Amino acid sequence: MNSASSSTEPRRRGRPPKDQTQPDAPRARLLRTGVAILTEKGFSAVGVEEILDAAQVPKGSFYHYFDSKDAFGLELIDAYADYFAHKLDRWFDNTDRAPLDRLRDFIADARSGMARYGYRRGCLVGNLGQEMGVLPPPFRKRLAAVLRDWEARTSRCLRSAQEAGEIPRGVDCEALAQFFWIGWEGAVLRAKLERCPNALDVFAEGFLAMVRQKDKGR
Repeated sequence: MNSASSSTEPRRRGRPPKDQTQPDAPRARLLRTGVAILTEKGFSAVGVEEILDAAQVPKGSFYHYFDSKDAFGLELIDAYADYFAHKLDRWFDNTDRAPLDRLRDFIADARSGMARYGYRRGCLVGNLGQEMGVLPPPFRKRLAAVLRDWEARTSRCLRSAQEAGEIPRGVDCEALAQFFWIGWEGAVLRAKLERCPNALDVFAEGFLAMVRQKDKGR
């Protein structure tokens, strides 16, 4: 990392604009482009130049904004986590819909999103999880924290379903949320592999049928 830091100094010609949070700012474009690329490709297979070209940011500008490719990767995880948390909240906090319908709405939206890109893009967190053997150790901790956050948001939606009488009181919503994300991430990977939504549909129908079965059994 020290050699990377020393090699970046000559690249810092001039200062980047102060507000790099604007959508058209180079730093924001790099993050947005990096997220898009890593939902389709592996981190270790993507070079910095590919991201710079896709973002239309001049070569050599990368180290104005990020200390290294690894530091960039961690920021991509944070950016994706923030984006996805807002997506989950949009569906799960929609009180105009019954709680289990909110889960169905999220599934339908995710299915539509994958279809839009021909099932080439999946989940950045799931993709990086498949590369943990070659990624730096800090990635593991960051990815695990993101999954725990998604599980917590899902668990809250499932508890609302309990309160609405859609799920039996005795069901452990935290365990059910963990089960959902373990299965959903696998279904997304399978959908990418097969370039079709079958795996998403099979898992979603199975999960919801399991919940209904538990309800009947109580």
